[in-house]
Amino acid sequence: MKVIITGVSGMVGEGVLHECINDSKIDKILIINRKSIYYYHPKVEELLLPDFFNIGNTLNQIKDYDACFFCLGVSSVGMDKQEYYKLTYTLTMNFANAIAQQNPTLTFCYISGAGTDSSEKGRLAWARVKGKTENDLMKLDFKSVYGVRPGYLQPIKGMKNTHPYYAYIKWIYPLWSLLAPNTVNTLSQLGKAMINLAKNGYSKKIIGIADINKLAK
Repeated sequence: MKVIITGVSGMVGEGVLHECINDSKIDKILIINRKSIYYYHPKVEELLLPDFFNIGNTLNQIKDYDACFFCLGVSSVGMDKQEYYKLTYTLTMNFANAIAQQNPTLTFCYISGAGTDSSEKGRLAWARVKGKTENDLMKLDFKSVYGVRPGYLQPIKGMKNTHPYYAYIKWIYPLWSLLAPNTVNTLSQLGKAMINLAKNGYSKKIIGIADINKLAK
């Protein structure tokens, strides 16, 4: 498969990239970044897109890809609601529309998160925005679109972009996964699940925590 990954400068995107590199089903990976991460591997190519709001003709040559793993995102904590909407909904839809024009047989996997509100009417603003993004992505001309909603993510050892606070809480994961397995995923499971979504599809369009664990096996 040939796949596109965004957000590899973040923890989730870096983890998904790691799993794609190690998966024999994938022979080409295009990472799309604002700035270069200077990552070198025979499978990996990098395309710089400094402004995701001004794509222009940049993506016109990106054709015949099998999947896009959209891992780019921002936290809503402390952010103005309009700015969060712009960086979550507007940015994602702008990028996805451009990709869809050239890749109608592509599977688009969008990382949203547990608690995302598909009704777009709930109390939490971030959950409504994520829900609207999922809903409108599913209207685009792709082969398939999946809203992937992980819970707590246990990071992959050795990755560069793991948030520092994980050093203080990662010890609890074994107990957490034993007592409440449907609230947690590993980052490795998330990457493997997305690869299997792209290759084999799935019966659901909203991929929850338990689905991720199932797809990763």
